Amino acid sequence: MELKVYKDTVTAAESICDTKLELPVETEMLIPDYLPQVFKIVKCFVYLVVLQKQVTAGRLTVDGYLRCVVYYQSEGDESLCQAEQKLPFTKQVDVKPGSWGPATVLVSGETEYVNCRAVNQRRVDVRGAFALSIEAVAEAQGEVITALAGGGIQQRTTSLTGSKAVGSQEKLITAEESIAFDAPPEMVLSTQCTGAVNEVKLVSGKAVLKGEIRAEVVYRTAPGHTLVHTTRQIPFNEILDVEGAAEDCQCFAVVQPTGCTITGGSGEDEGENTISATAALYVKVYRPVEYMAVSDAFSTESETVLTQQQVALEEVADVFTQQVEAVTTGQLPDENARIIDVMATPLPMEVIEQDGEAVLRGRVMAHLLCINALEEIDCYDKVCEYTLPRRYPRPAADVIAQCYPSVGSVSARKVGDDTSAAIVLTVRGIVSFRSTQPVLAAVQCTSPLVRDDGDIALRIYFAQAGEDMFDIAKRYAASPEAIAAANDTGSGILEAPQRLLIPSAT
Repeated sequence: MELKVYKDTVTAAESICDTKLELPVETEMLIPDYLPQVFKIVKCFVYLVVLQKQVTAGRLTVDGYLRCVVYYQSEGDESLCQAEQKLPFTKQVDVKPGSWGPATVLVSGETEYVNCRAVNQRRVDVRGAFALSIEAVAEAQGEVITALAGGGIQQRTTSLTGSKAVGSQEKLITAEESIAFDAPPEMVLSTQCTGAVNEVKLVSGKAVLKGEIRAEVVYRTAPGHTLVHTTRQIPFNEILDVEGAAEDCQCFAVVQPTGCTITGGSGEDEGENTISATAALYVKVYRPVEYMAVSDAFSTESETVLTQQQVALEEVADVFTQQVEAVTTGQLPDENARIIDVMATPLPMEVIEQDGEAVLRGRVMAHLLCINALEEIDCYDKVCEYTLPRRYPRPAADVIAQCYPSVGSVSARKVGDDTSAAIVLTVRGIVSFRSTQPVLAAVQCTSPLVRDDGDIALRIYFAQAGEDMFDIAKRYAASPEAIAAANDTGSGILEAPQRLLIPSAT
């Protein structure tokens, strides 16, 4: 009887790009006439804003800009002021050759160094470098043998469990809300935003999302360095088309703010202000899947040639929102410095291994604005490290993590010579386990099986506990079911030592 082979397609995530690039930070910033002149540079920040990520024709293209923000002390009233400039970029990198499904692209980065100096009272020279990290994971498809029939074939099957990405969508959204100030701002120094998706509902082919963008506005109402903080929650409701989405699927959704502006009212609304935030809304939907695959086989009638393969699997293990506090202590370079405000910048997270388990570790930079002994404004940086209280029983190399940390609150105080900073972060992320399993790629039955049993009609095999009946049957080219029937036992794993009668196959 001819051997019949049945196959199915399995999908898994595979890394197609993991690279680091350096973006130059080179610009001459002209201070507009409506802003005060520069007396002293306090601090220069470089923020990454990603607008588009696309994989086409074997190349990954990332479009965005670096937002260069300079804080300086003005001449005359010595107030804290701010000026900024956008540095657009487009980067293309090669991806791993192959036929890939939809790709998930994670772009992050941090400032390597930045030097900022005032050329004159109206011109600021900025030189530095920004480290850009790009990682892309795409859907890979492969065939596995799910069943064999005919030709006296005997087979062992294994269950392959994992998660299949059924659809993803990314959309740039805009949300706005009115905002009131206790006193009219003389200068807005910062508009930092964080976002949260609070509710996700999956219906047929659609994802309904509700959330909010939290905007924190830092400003001053008079000359000097006394700063005022105001926060505003900006709600949003969005419906995204996600092919394959259904109620029984698992969803990961995150919103990343890309910009924030404040505009003043006019006419009857004069004096009222509107805050408008733009953000990238990202959604990916997964479905748990299970495949049956043949991992071993032999024939009781023919010689059998097997070809093995390793099947890659991905399983979503954790979708989380975790709050964590990072704390740092130490002395400031100027022991007489007085803290007037503090800001924070979260840095990319990483997967590390501790005691055989994978954990998620991150860093956040605290920026302390201080008045020094000369009554001038300085900025001192302190790095805080933190580890999420989540552990995964896997080697770090087998864990895929997409993490999006954002700063919720930050505080600092000075007691004597010691200065401490505490930063509360919210980390939203998804963790998947990557694994491989050996299965059969091909099976061929060749020439008829030649037995050396002679006239032996029955053999006795002394089996040990834990042996698999399939392995015993393969050794003697007999059917596992025939051995089980002859010994009135099961055809799986033996629980205790046993003497087995091995009937000769005919």
